[in-house]
Amino acid sequence: MSKVTAAITAVGKYVPDYVLTNKELETLVDTNDEWIVARTGIKERRILKDKDKGTSFLAIKAAEDLIAKKDLNPKQIDLVIVATATPDMQAASTASYVATKIGAVNAFSFDLESACSSFIYGISVASQYIETGRYKKVLLIGADKNSSMIDYTDRATCIIFGDGGGAVLFEPDIEGNGFQDEYLRTDGSGRQFLQVPAGGSLMPATKETVKNGLHYARQDGQTVFKNAVFNMADVCEKILDKNNLTNNDIAWLVAHQANKRIVEATARRMKLDASKVMLNIQNYGNTTSATIPLLFADYEKQLKKGDDLVIAAFGGGFSWGAIYFKWAYNS
Repeated sequence: MSKVTAAITAVGKYVPDYVLTNKELETLVDTNDEWIVARTGIKERRILKDKDKGTSFLAIKAAEDLIAKKDLNPKQIDLVIVATATPDMQAASTASYVATKIGAVNAFSFDLESACSSFIYGISVASQYIETGRYKKVLLIGADKNSSMIDYTDRATCIIFGDGGGAVLFEPDIEGNGFQDEYLRTDGSGRQFLQVPAGGSLMPATKETVKNGLHYARQDGQTVFKNAVFNMADVCEKILDKNNLTNNDIAWLVAHQANKRIVEATARRMKLDASKVMLNIQNYGNTTSATIPLLFADYEKQLKKGDDLVIAAFGGGFSWGAIYFKWAYNS
């Protein structure tokens, strides 16, 4: 009997219509287009302007795109995982609402949160459910309404983040495609350098927390950058060594789109040519949990069955990791 692996068999995406350009940001903070592009690679980002819509809206739209493209009956979905750092609300699961709205009435669901590493951790979790044979169709969605936690007077964060959602469907594969291996890590001593201080159980919302802007994302950019460059490159190198792979074996680096310089540094460490590096940060900025599925959606037509991929991310917590994955279909 052939070994069952967890393969991605469909992808979907959604980004809001509103485009926040670098030029517009010049009117909000002391910055300019040249400075932003040089330091981040970002030219524009999408923003969900409707105050009555949250992360669930992005997730639902991305899932609906996948369902339509795949011609999938949502009643066949066994599990819905929403990877997000910006759930609609506390206590009530965003994933359960998403599953209901897309018609996945036979699925159970849950949220998964580990900042910008949420989606790759979700790949690990979804793959386990498929490989054990317990479930046949697992929908993993990465979505974040980052604008809900951004202070647009803070140059360190407002230039970076955008809103968006992406979805992938995992199904069993007996041809050796899909999930191959992982190298995942965390270091809680780094959480002080990238966080939203208030709103959780440690610092519940009060008039003072709101007045002091403690519900916005804050980061020590230099510390986060240095750790991201070292750790994301390090785990990518380790996943290659662990699986006896060389740069020639890898078709694509699928890296979290936090900063173009971080992605390029990771590629250099792997000795990968730029033509093998997926990039769309210029169009969306950092969409946190959505960056990797948005890459899959944007590059879907270039991906070929059997392509060896290294999927990598680094996020708050600190959390980071790399996954070795084989693409399972031709578009």
